[in-house]
Amino acid sequence: MNDVNFLDLHGERVAYRDEGSGEVLLLIHGMAGSSDAWRDLIPLLAKKYRVVAPDLLGHGQSVKPRGDYSLGAFAVSLRDLLDELGIAQATIVGHSLGGGVAMQFLYQHPDYCDRLILISSGGLGSDVGLILRLLSAPGAELVLPVIAPPPVLKVGNKIGAWFTASGMRNPRASEIWRAYSSFSDRPTRDAFLRTLRSVVDYRGQAVSALNRLHIRAEMPTLAIWGEDDRIIPVDHGHAAMTARPGARLEVLPGVGHFAHVEAPYEVAELIDDFMQSTKRDTGIDAPNVSSPADSGK
Repeated sequence: MNDVNFLDLHGERVAYRDEGSGEVLLLIHGMAGSSDAWRDLIPLLAKKYRVVAPDLLGHGQSVKPRGDYSLGAFAVSLRDLLDELGIAQATIVGHSLGGGVAMQFLYQHPDYCDRLILISSGGLGSDVGLILRLLSAPGAELVLPVIAPPPVLKVGNKIGAWFTASGMRNPRASEIWRAYSSFSDRPTRDAFLRTLRSVVDYRGQAVSALNRLHIRAEMPTLAIWGEDDRIIPVDHGHAAMTARPGARLEVLPGVGHFAHVEAPYEVAELIDDFMQSTKRDTGIDAPNVSSPADSGK
């Protein structure tokens, strides 16, 4: 995977990866993640497509201002990023929080969207993991520095090294460790809590896109879910199918919340098949070509 690029958006430094050529896939990572979360998927997709994967503001190597971390603010920032890169349209791919951002992007900027792909997406129901609900509560600012201060992380470097080394055996644990490690940095902690509280409270997810999924209902839509997702259950994927008839749901057995990390080859194949079986710009499935035998001639 290529090095990270940087550009200035309204005085704020944004990091992003940009690989391949052809139709554009915009990959939007989840909460406490970064473009690095797509590290195994980008090389696979970049063989046939142009893949743009930014670090959302407050995440990864992008700047972490004391500002607006709402879904709407992220959507505007992504639109501006596409404009800066000269990209008029893209297939929008979002994981977890990124799925919520993707749906908000479609709602605010539908003309930029060719297709919609959701991976264990937020914003489709109230259920969410207990840890996120607890961290959204008042006082989490005092808890996070205690559970993830730099000294503890230094002591835990051997644990982190084990998670990284065992990534092939336990990629789910490795991804969770990466998110946890980022909390040693105060600006990242602050941005994480602002982002979390914009979409989650002690009762669960506080933002739902279900009542807006009829927007551009003709647009090809794919949802990919891990059957063993314990953060956002697969029931949310089924709810999206009910709200957006004609959408496609793929459930991966033995996979948890990070399908693109746990099963990158399967996810890449699903995305490629989806891209190839749908027409760009029209929102209409590619027609099946029948042979004379099929027509009875």
